[in-house]
Amino acid sequence: MRPRVLVAGIGNIFLGDDGFGVEVIKELEQAELPEWVQIADYGIAGMHLAYDLLGGYDTTILLDATPHGRPPGTLSLIEADTDDLATASSIDAHGMQPEAVFRLLRLLGGDAGRVLIVGCEPDCLDEGIGLSPAVAAAVPAAVRAVIELTWGTSPQLPVKEKTEV
Repeated sequence: MRPRVLVAGIGNIFLGDDGFGVEVIKELEQAELPEWVQIADYGIAGMHLAYDLLGGYDTTILLDATPHGRPPGTLSLIEADTDDLATASSIDAHGMQPEAVFRLLRLLGGDAGRVLIVGCEPDCLDEGIGLSPAVAAAVPAAVRAVIELTWGTSPQLPVKEKTEV
């Protein structure tokens, strides 16, 4: 059986570059992806993502703005370690904090499989719709990275060490 992959765009389109994941999903809708890949725009709907993950995926790819102090538009590939998220201290049903999504998923008895994050260094997270020029310019490379990941090739992105989300 082929692996099942969920590609989830997350972020708030009303906070500038936080909408990066949503914009990448829009572009991926036009891409040729394997049949076993499901793409979805979750925006800030963390509960929706957690419930969808209960369906069982071998790999979950999150697309998100990820501030790490690098130049705006810098992409990175992060393999998340979700093992330490079994205990929930609080869950915000109206937000999209990956920590809360994975805590809820664990509480519900689910597993997201291998979790990869294709992240982009934001330039501006102020209120407003639209990506900054640097982040908008990174969207095509993020699309290519997701295509390469889903087809099983290695994307040309810096890979960070495993990290908790």
